[in-house]
Amino acid sequence: MTDPVRVTLEGRDESASVRVYDDEGDVSTDDATFRFSVDGGSEGDSSGDETAETAETDEADEIDETDESVPGRPVTASDDPRRIAPLAAVPTNGTLRCEARTGNRGIELILRRTGDEVSAWRNSCPHRPTVRLDPGPGAIVRDDQLVCHEHGARFECGDGVCTAGPCRGATLDSVAVTVRDETVYLIDDRFDSCHRLDEPVA
Repeated sequence: MTDPVRVTLEGRDESASVRVYDDEGDVSTDDATFRFSVDGGSEGDSSGDETAETAETDEADEIDETDESVPGRPVTASDDPRRIAPLAAVPTNGTLRCEARTGNRGIELILRRTGDEVSAWRNSCPHRPTVRLDPGPGAIVRDDQLVCHEHGARFECGDGVCTAGPCRGATLDSVAVTVRDETVYLIDDRFDSCHRLDEPVA
């Protein structure tokens, strides 16, 4: 699979939305599991298998390129897969879209800066999880609250609690980040790496 596919599963009490970078997998909530497998080739054609093998090889090569154990290659802060962005790149009057990954799955995040502190949440409205708070140009921020562009739900920028709108009382899914040396890093153990969506992945 060359491009990621967004898979969303909504259960009675929970929903899950991920970006999948593989031809098969599953997405689960508390009460349901969706399993899928995409055939990349036609009948009698093994090109689908070759594509999957090539993708795995490419991914392995990419990991090797940033591996700190590569002889003769200096290690820099930009080699850290958990490095997200310089602090100055995170807006105070909007959000920065990123993607946190674990294995072959990615979750879209949004980051917002207040002074020297940065908060991060899953880029998804609790009222309707398929609706992104930041559809691309930055989430709406009014009176220090994030505002869902579709139904007007408002969320505190600190704890992510919805103060008004159709999901009042619900909370945004928070993702742990930290700031070190004027740089934002992912520290959430649920994910292995993170990158900005407004620039290409190295």
